[in-house]
Amino acid sequence: MEQSIRPRRLRRTASLRKMVRETRLSPESLIWPVFVREGTHIYEEILSLPGQYHYSPDELHRAVRRAKESGVSKMILFGLPARKDEVGTGAWAEDGVVQQGIRAIKAADPDFYVVTDVCMCEYTSHGHCGILCGHEVDNDKTLEVLAKTALSHARAGADMVAPSDMMDGRVEAIREALDEAGFTNVPIMSYAAKYASFFYGPFRDAAGSAPSFGDRRSYQMDWHNGREAMRECALDVLEGADILMVKPAMSYLDLIYQARQRFDLPVAAYSVSGEYAMIKAAAQAGLIDEYGVMCESAVGVFRAGADILITYFAPELAQAIQKGDIG
Repeated sequence: MEQSIRPRRLRRTASLRKMVRETRLSPESLIWPVFVREGTHIYEEILSLPGQYHYSPDELHRAVRRAKESGVSKMILFGLPARKDEVGTGAWAEDGVVQQGIRAIKAADPDFYVVTDVCMCEYTSHGHCGILCGHEVDNDKTLEVLAKTALSHARAGADMVAPSDMMDGRVEAIREALDEAGFTNVPIMSYAAKYASFFYGPFRDAAGSAPSFGDRRSYQMDWHNGREAMRECALDVLEGADILMVKPAMSYLDLIYQARQRFDLPVAAYSVSGEYAMIKAAAQAGLIDEYGVMCESAVGVFRAGADILITYFAPELAQAIQKGDIG
């Protein structure tokens, strides 16, 4: 058979396949979500997220060490305060749990890159992402506390802030607060297209952030909508976002692709707790190869156009990249 075009030629050996790969990964593109809980001597596995832990600030050196040993150099911190109130005062307190966590990480390694989640849900007694007016979240009142929270994180030493609340105008409010206080070099990674997803269950268990009534559909996005996500991204670009994020990742690869095509900013994707927990559970049941599925799903996110991946598998993925199994 005369056949001059044979794509299989470039698949014959592992060395050749690696040379012609179209999608390249680096440990530098990974961010590891870490939960810091107020208190001392806390190092407890999270049952809903096997392999992930609650750390008190004095135990965060464990997470830093694990990250560095695997090749990960960046974390995003989520806080679990000891006390909550109606307006989430602990979110912006100078001695708040995230603020303590930032200082602890910087004490362990001044060069380790710390991103902070900026939201109210972990700090409010009602579990919603903003200030309530009756049973509704008041958008504009929430902007004030989000800006205070981001500023408190920057003052504690955060390298980047990441608002996840989905209030209108929050990027602009945070940018103005940071700039006025002299933190012009602190970037904002905006959860630009964050959906009201069913994939967040394990996170809400881990962070104790489930709403006490209703849901978050009036501010997080309807997962039927794609064009609206591009509008949200465009608004955040105008307001001064430095990085755009799509959350979740797995069911929203089309939107990662669209964001990459339409905008010149770096695009991040968050592979959320439900995605991680499903892989873990299926592997535990003997239904899938955990390592292989972890690698394949991560490559899919980058192939769709992401520049940055936030994932609970960050340490394992960084090791897989260094081994040459992906990347």
